[in-house]
Amino acid sequence: MQHSRMISLMHARSASCLLFWVLSACWTAAEVRGSQSEIPLSVVKLWASAFGGEIKSIASKYSGSQLLQKKYKEYEKSVRIEDIDGAKLVKNLAQNMEEMFRKKAEATRRLVEAAEEAHLQHEENPDLQYEYFNAVLINEVGEDGNSVELGGEFILEPNDHFNNLSVNLSLSVVQVPTNMYNKDPDIVNGVYWSEALNKVFVDNFKRDPSLIWQYFGSAKGFFRQYPGVKWHPDEHGVIAFDCRNRKWYIQAATSPKDVVILVDVSGSMKGLRLTIARQTVASILDTLGDDDFFNIIAYNQEIHYVEPCLNGTLVQADSTNKDHFKEHLDKLFAKGIGLLGNALGEAFTILNEVRIFPYLIGRESAFADNLKWMACANKGYFSQISTLADVQENVMRYLHVMSRPKVIDHEHDTVWTEAYVDSAQLGENKGPNPMTTVAMPVFSTKNETKNQGILLGVAGTDIPIQELMKTIPKHKLGIHGYAFAITNNGYILTHPDLRPLYQEGQKRKKPSYSSVDLSEVEWEDTEDVLRTAMVNRRTGTFSMEVKRTVDKGKRVLTMHNDYYYTDIKGTPFSVGVALSRGHGKYFFKGNVSLEAGLHDLEQPDVALADEWTYCNTDEHHEHRHLTQVQAIKLYMTSRKPHLKCDRELIQQVLFDAVVTAPLEAYWTGLALNKSENSDKGVEIAFLGTRTGLSRTNLFVVPEQLTNQDFLTAEDREGVFNADHFPLWYKRAAEQVPGTFVYSVPFSSGENKSVVLASTAIQLLDDRKSPIVAAVGIQMKLEFFQRKFWTASRQCNALDGKCIISCDNEDIKCYLIDNNGFILVSEDTSQTNLFFGKVEGAVMNKLLLMGSFKKINLYDYQALCKEYAGSSDSARTLLDPFATVKWLLTELVIFLLEFNLYSWWNYDSTVKAQRAQRTMMVPCDTEYPAFVSERTIKETTGNIDCDGCIRTFVIQQIPSSNLFMVVVENKCDCSSTPPVTMEPIEIIYNESLKCDRLKFQKDRRRPQSCHPFHPEENPVECGSANALSFPIVAILFPVLYFLISR
Repeated sequence: MQHSRMISLMHARSASCLLFWVLSACWTAAEVRGSQSEIPLSVVKLWASAFGGEIKSIASKYSGSQLLQKKYKEYEKSVRIEDIDGAKLVKNLAQNMEEMFRKKAEATRRLVEAAEEAHLQHEENPDLQYEYFNAVLINEVGEDGNSVELGGEFILEPNDHFNNLSVNLSLSVVQVPTNMYNKDPDIVNGVYWSEALNKVFVDNFKRDPSLIWQYFGSAKGFFRQYPGVKWHPDEHGVIAFDCRNRKWYIQAATSPKDVVILVDVSGSMKGLRLTIARQTVASILDTLGDDDFFNIIAYNQEIHYVEPCLNGTLVQADSTNKDHFKEHLDKLFAKGIGLLGNALGEAFTILNEVRIFPYLIGRESAFADNLKWMACANKGYFSQISTLADVQENVMRYLHVMSRPKVIDHEHDTVWTEAYVDSAQLGENKGPNPMTTVAMPVFSTKNETKNQGILLGVAGTDIPIQELMKTIPKHKLGIHGYAFAITNNGYILTHPDLRPLYQEGQKRKKPSYSSVDLSEVEWEDTEDVLRTAMVNRRTGTFSMEVKRTVDKGKRVLTMHNDYYYTDIKGTPFSVGVALSRGHGKYFFKGNVSLEAGLHDLEQPDVALADEWTYCNTDEHHEHRHLTQVQAIKLYMTSRKPHLKCDRELIQQVLFDAVVTAPLEAYWTGLALNKSENSDKGVEIAFLGTRTGLSRTNLFVVPEQLTNQDFLTAEDREGVFNADHFPLWYKRAAEQVPGTFVYSVPFSSGENKSVVLASTAIQLLDDRKSPIVAAVGIQMKLEFFQRKFWTASRQCNALDGKCIISCDNEDIKCYLIDNNGFILVSEDTSQTNLFFGKVEGAVMNKLLLMGSFKKINLYDYQALCKEYAGSSDSARTLLDPFATVKWLLTELVIFLLEFNLYSWWNYDSTVKAQRAQRTMMVPCDTEYPAFVSERTIKETTGNIDCDGCIRTFVIQQIPSSNLFMVVVENKCDCSSTPPVTMEPIEIIYNESLKCDRLKFQKDRRRPQSCHPFHPEENPVECGSANALSFPIVAILFPVLYFLISR
């Protein structure tokens, strides 16, 4: 009995033990619900497979990708694949650019020769009366109904070569600054003899129809411009433009300079005098260019460097450094006594042989003779500035002195400016049109004035950067390859990563738009190896891994680039090409009959890259009306077409036209089949080839297109441009062959209602195969999403009753792309948002698990927002001096611009911007981009949200760049901060700011320099009455300007 009891107890214990383990198992399951997922991976895989198969079937069918791949394969054995020789490519490119620049320089030289001859033959007549066409007064009528004086009827006609501005191609016009008298004898005489330039302007344009603006800027202040165009005053009735302030004028008129400015800050400078002194210094800085160096010293009984960290040295006069010093000018205050001796001694330790330009501030003239003596003894010029209105004209006088040696040497140095933007070239739908200017000085050649070194002015010609880019053989650079050019100072002339020069949605130029350094776009080259070699005009190669952003900077492509570079002879520029390794290093050639090629090229669904040059139709006026297709036909079928064309490119575009021709019939058949695409979910099919040829087919009428900007000029990233392939082409090329890339465009209008799908077509199956084309479709987002939700309701249950679907409230389903952007969500407002912003906890886990990786990027062209009305003047991205910098920029922005014509089309948005509560300031930022890990196809995970365990599953969609993410919805994870792509400003403390100022990147100063000449006439050195004795110390309000080479 006892034994049986023991057995019973043992049974009981066993039972209790069994019960314990059963309870324990149930409790554990409840505790980790989701950690061993209740979201079955097999079900999610089924959904992903069903959606992937359906959407690839649609994309393949309507794009015709398999047909196009087959057609190229048919030519596989007959085509010839070549390695691209980067060194040879850049050499040929440099020669083509050299030839183009040479033609512009020759046109300018003809203007110089004509101007000097006309002045030589002219006798000055102080009583000369002469009527000329004033740019402001032409076609103006007075109250009596007659033409106003210096106006008259001036025929103007719109001309597409000048962006449809109304111009006169037979005559030039003359602009005179508002503060000058139109009939001043010096002006009238200069206008009279410079009329001889009209014939040369017209002749230059006939010789080279690609020329745009030609002009002569007179040392007297007037500006003659061809073709003639009407100028309009600003809202205040003023035209402040003075050609002598433009950098092209200053660069041509003078040589590179080393400058030290001494500012008296003794007690005698209090009040208006110090204000005038600040403005005078700022005006002097505005006359300095990137080839000049400077520093500013304030003195009273002691000397104070305006920027203390730059004691005893000079800094380059680029826009950033000049702005920095202007900010410090407001920190000057007057006290003590002014002891000049120590300040001069300090300046002479920095400079060697010098010129001295004293500026007496105020109306007192007791010391004028002493100051003039100092100027004359040191080959300078003395000026007295009594009011703010006197500043500009008096500052400009030093330029005439600096030009004397060059004039006496009779050296017509050719100068080239950095890239700048001409606002007048903006039509209603035109983007920024950067350009460079070639300029040369014009001298008096009369014997009686030779030792006076009289500068008559500067002649110049504008060259659009677009003209430069026409020389680039884009088809040889590959999908990700590009060409770029820089100046002798390392600033970009052209580069695909030089971002729009205007603030988005506005016509206001960004500060420092013309001085973006190569190191700020090729920032992966941390040692500046590429930049240094190019600045020093070397020929060579360089390689590095780069991160290229696309799609408005939201996506990143990582690749390895090989760079090839050389100098452009006859200019201060260097040019380089970048070729991406892999498919970017190969090119292939195929052949078809001319008849077949031209037949298929002329089909209505065919278009050629608008900014690629197949034939140069600008070289002769009779060809300007031709389209590229018409020019190709003329070139290929005429015996002597007098056209310059790229025969190799034409032969390959004819080949592509023939190979892609079957797609037209294929797409037409789909469009005519009533049973296909009945709900009009697919709207457009399109393709592009390596030669810039594209074909499109609409499956709906144009008016029904959801996104009507796609494949138009408004969608700049979506079409072939001079510096890049379409975005859908570039992204498809980086995917595994046979897969489609899907995305919702980041349009400026936030159009989230379409999905683009594209895939690349390879010629061969091996790694050396070039990408020959890309095809794709545009479909409605609603159609795409409907396919997703349908697929997510499937399951393997025999009875058809699924235990889980995306309709369930306890899970959330998302479709994201390989960069983490949402294409499908139950909340449609989340479309195109970054997944980390919506599901921060899940995104953090994906990053930890390696499913996605974060890539840090840098933006050295950023604009950061400042809230002007906030109580603490705080902003997320701001440096301590931003407010002062912005206000100074507002004050002098017109003077800092290169633009000659911005007042023609005055834009009221500038006023509106100033009225807003926010302002944008330049800054450097760091920001992240995200990329999926290709090797991870699926994974599960769980997140602890304050003790609540939340599970998720991520599954790749087959044959795509997409992922399905299914997340449990039972936990509140809102306490986890989102993962964002917001940029963060790189803050430079005072020590770093000082280091950045001291550290001067390599640059190459122009070789030609004319600092002094023994035949200079030292008497022309100021306006005081007589010379006096030397002085040891001066105790009065004065500003000194010392210049050396």
